Parts: sequence; C-alpha cells; structure tokens
Amino acid sequence: MPGLADKFSRLAALKPSRAMAARPATRRAPEQEDSLSRLLGAAIATNHYGEHVCVSNWFSTPEFAEPSSRTLELLCRTRDVEHSKRTHAALADPSKWLFLDTETTGLSGGTGTYPFLIGLAWWDSGGLQVEQLFMRDFHEEHSILHELAVRLAERPVLVTFNGKSFDWPLLENRFTMTRAIATPKLAAHLDLLHPARALWKLRLGSVRLVELERHVLDAAKLGWHREEDVLSSLIPQHYFDYLRGGPAAPVAGVVRHNQMDLRGLAAILGRIDELLAAANGTDHEIDSLDLFGLSRFLQKRGESDHAHAACSQALDLGLPVEFRPQARRDLAMLAKRRGDHAAAAQLWHEMAAEITENPLDAMHACEQLALYYERRVKNLQRALEFANLALAKAGRLRAGNRDPYAAARIARIERQLLNRVTRLQHRMEPAVSVRRPTLPLLDALRPAPVRALKTAT
Repeated sequence: MPGLADKFSRLAALKPSRAMAARPATRRAPEQEDSLSRLLGAAIATNHYGEHVCVSNWFSTPEFAEPSSRTLELLCRTRDVEHSKRTHAALADPSKWLFLDTETTGLSGGTGTYPFLIGLAWWDSGGLQVEQLFMRDFHEEHSILHELAVRLAERPVLVTFNGKSFDWPLLENRFTMTRAIATPKLAAHLDLLHPARALWKLRLGSVRLVELERHVLDAAKLGWHREEDVLSSLIPQHYFDYLRGGPAAPVAGVVRHNQMDLRGLAAILGRIDELLAAANGTDHEIDSLDLFGLSRFLQKRGESDHAHAACSQALDLGLPVEFRPQARRDLAMLAKRRGDHAAAAQLWHEMAAEITENPLDAMHACEQLALYYERRVKNLQRALEFANLALAKAGRLRAGNRDPYAAARIARIERQLLNRVTRLQHRMEPAVSVRRPTLPLLDALRPAPVRALKTAT
C-alpha cells in the first residue's frame, strides 16, 4: 500500500528532531567572496545547525546606569500582583538582561515572515556589548535561532521595544517551526514601548526610537548620527535584493540601523529612570508635557500622590493651552480621591467658568460641583443651581453635536442630570408633592414608545 506508506512518511517528517546540546559557536574570518561580512568586519560563526554571520561591537555609550528599584517596580506593576513581584525580582540583576531587536522580511508577523537579523545587547564593562546574528540565506535560520537560545539561557530577562507584540511572538513562532530548537523560557520580559508612549507621546506624537533619540536622548550630544539611516519600510526589500545577488552596502546599512536601535533601547531605560525619579521631587529640567505624561502614567499605577505632584508641577511650568483643561480635570479628581475636596472644588469652579473653550469639561465640572455642595457642604440650593447649569450645558452640547454616538452619550448624561435635579427638588421640599418637571427636554430624551401589535382574532 504505497499510499499508506507515503502518509506515514509525512507524519514521521513532522516529528520534532532531538535537540542538540548547546555548545559555543566557533568563528572564522569570512571568505574573500563574502563581501557583506568583510564590509561589516564580521566573523562567520559555526554551530550544530550550520553557519551565520556574527557582528560584534562594544560601545562606551550609553553608559551603564542601574535603574532604581522603584523604577523597576513601577515598570513591572500590573493587576496581577504575584506576576509583578516575579518580574521585579528577575529584573533586579541587570547582568541577566538581554536587549533584543529584530529586522524581518515583513511586518505581518505571519508564518512567512523571517527574522533575518537578530540584534542582541547586554551591559559589559560599563558599556554596551552588541552582537548581531545575520542569516545570508533562509537555510541559516536554525543557526541564528540556536545562538539566540544560547544567549537567552545566559541572560533570560528580555528588554525590547514593542517586543511583546511583534519581535518575541515572531521568534516563538520561528522556534516552533524548526521542530528542533526548544523555545527559550524567559524569566521576565520588559517592553519599553508602553511606558515611552505614556511619557512622551503628548510632546512628540511619534515615539519611534529615532524620534526618542533625537528629542529625548539628545543624540547629537551623545555623538550618535543617523544621517544615512535606512528607512524601516525599505529594510525587507534591501534583504530580498541581497538574496538575489544585489549589492551588500544597503544590507550593511540595515545592520547599522539595528545597532543604533539597540543602543537607543538601552539608553531609553536610563531616561525613563530619570523621569520617574522626578516624581520623588528630584530636581530635573523636564518639559511640562513630559510631566503631564508622567502624571497620567503614575495614575494608572495607583501612585495618586506622586501623580498629583507631577500634574501640579506641569501646570505651574505652563502647559500648552489645549492640555490645561485635561490637566486641571485630572488634578481635581486626584485631589478628590486624596480627600482634599476644597482644592478640587476650586479647580472645578475655574473649569465651570470656561464656557466657550471647553464645554464638555465645564459640564463635568458643574456636575462635580453639584455633588460637592450636596454631599460635602450640605447646601442643596447651590447643588441644584450647578445641577441645572450642567443640564443646560449638556443640552447645548447635544444640540450642536453632529456625531450621533456622541449625541447619544450626552443624552444619557442629560437623563442622569435630570434625575439629580428632580431628586434635589424633592429633598428641598419634602412636604410638597413635587411633580416631575415637564420640560421639552424630556420628549427628546425619552425612548420612543413601542407600539403593541394587534393580533387578528
């Protein structure tokens, strides 16, 4: 039965081959015809699975600066307390960190996407040791993945930039597809994209590593230059051209691009540490928008007191006009949560006065003032005044809003405010039966009646 034999042979081919013991790769100088390796000053590394190009460099910048325990704890903090503690404990030893950045044949991350260049870096002798693993053709993929597994066994704490969403899932997929090399187990994975986005997106808009180097790290001061940098969108094409026998120079540019990304990644962690230290009152020259971003970052991690201090400092330094209302709103809510209701009320009074500039924030401020006067000051008359004012602002907002979803959301707020007005009136006149106000607004807010269907007899 040849058909059955073929089926068994195909099944046998799917069986994972036995993993080989990890051994240090041997290295040799490239052949004369290997123009790319000679251009990069690279070595040819050989292991159980074949050869690959290995580029090794040591850089004095960025200099090693160990982040504070508080910084690491904040970066690790999630709703899962036990997971946060394990991650924090793993990050406590910087000698176990491995910075990682890949260059791939596409951005889709599917099974047809290959990481043709794996960039690795770690702290060494006060500077950064960078090692880049490059496959000259697809048959060298097993070789670079094996080397990555060896490095992760030595340093199992991964530090990436968008690595949780892209780089690491892609590499896990490639390890699985080898059917020979086990996927390395990570002790922790710290993705710096999310804190960088929280801290600097308000000021920069884009938080690509190139932008962070230029505007956060001050690359010119560090002596870092990307004048001839490769556009990320062109990287896959440069590699495919090289595979078809094209020039080596563009791929060498890709290697340098990856090298700079690794150095920037390592430096960003130090800059995050400096900015988080500002929350403890450390004197740093920080942009007001960065402080506002820091405040919102700290709010999400439950650091209300430090978030309040950062937000207040951002307002004192002078936030751009478009960010001030949101900062005052955040500051008021933080003051309310910490029990400083008088300070919160003062901010809400200021926001309520801004009728034309920020009607939505003004409506919210009037609603909060109604709560404040009812529950804290016990002044029902003032509470009713602000509830009616919030209701009027909500009506104007809904009437002038052309977005049906936003209008529906404002209508829900109007119904809540109308209920508050009615309740306050009942509390102010307990002996009189107060009929629910017949306002024209009720007709607009009341859901359309459902007509009963007549059943034929």
